[in-house]
Amino acid sequence: MTVSQETLVELRGVTKNYKRGGETVHVLENLDLDIKRGDFIALMGPSGSGKTTLLNLIGGLDRPSSGTVSVEGRAINHLSESALARWRADNVGFIFQMYNLLPVLTAERNVELPLLLTKLRKSDRAQRVSTALELVGLANRAKHRPRELSGGQEQRVGIARAIVTDPSLLLCDEPTGDLDRKSGDEILDLLQGLNTQLGKTILMVTHDPHAAARARHTLHLEKGRLEREAA
Repeated sequence: MTVSQETLVELRGVTKNYKRGGETVHVLENLDLDIKRGDFIALMGPSGSGKTTLLNLIGGLDRPSSGTVSVEGRAINHLSESALARWRADNVGFIFQMYNLLPVLTAERNVELPLLLTKLRKSDRAQRVSTALELVGLANRAKHRPRELSGGQEQRVGIARAIVTDPSLLLCDEPTGDLDRKSGDEILDLLQGLNTQLGKTILMVTHDPHAAARARHTLHLEKGRLEREAA
C-alpha cells in the first residue's frame, strides 16, 4: 500500500520537567518531532533518556511542561481531562512490555475493555473483538485466561486490545522486552503487518537493535534530546 506523507504527530518545543523534592528534573528539552502517517519508528536511548515520557506525552497520558503536542492537527495538551480520555480511547492503542492484562478475564474480555468506553452495542463489540483476535492469530484462544497463555500469546492479546478500537496510532513500550527471541520475532512480524497491511502508524520504544531494525526509521533520544535519525 502507498503510505501517505501527511504528518500525524507534531511536537514543537516540548519540554518536560518533574519536581523531585526541592529539585527540578529535566526529562525532555525543547523537543521537535514530526511523525508521518503510516510510519513505523523505533525510539532508542539509554535508561532515563526520556523515551517512555515522550511516549506518554504523545499518547495523552501526560502533559508537557511547555510546548505543544498535536495529533492530526489537534493540540491534545490543551484538552480537558475528560476530552483527553475520550480522545485516547478513539485514537491511540497502547502496547506494554508486561501486557497489563486482567488475570480474571478471558482473552476476549480483556480485548473488549477499551470498547466499554464507547457506545457500541454488545453485538458490535463482540464482532470487533473477534476480528482483533483473528488478526493476531488467537481466535482459538478467546476463552482462555492469561495464566493459560504463553508470554507471546499474552502480548498478542495486548496487541488485539490495542487495535480493537481501530486507532490511527499505536504506541509500544518495549513490546518484546519480556519475550524470548522467537516469541519476540513473532510479535515484531505482527507489528510490521499492522504497519504495512493496515497502515497503522507505530512508535516503538526499544533497547534492542534487532527489534529496531524492523522499523522504517530509528530515532535516538539522549538526555532529553533527539540526537540523530537513521533510515
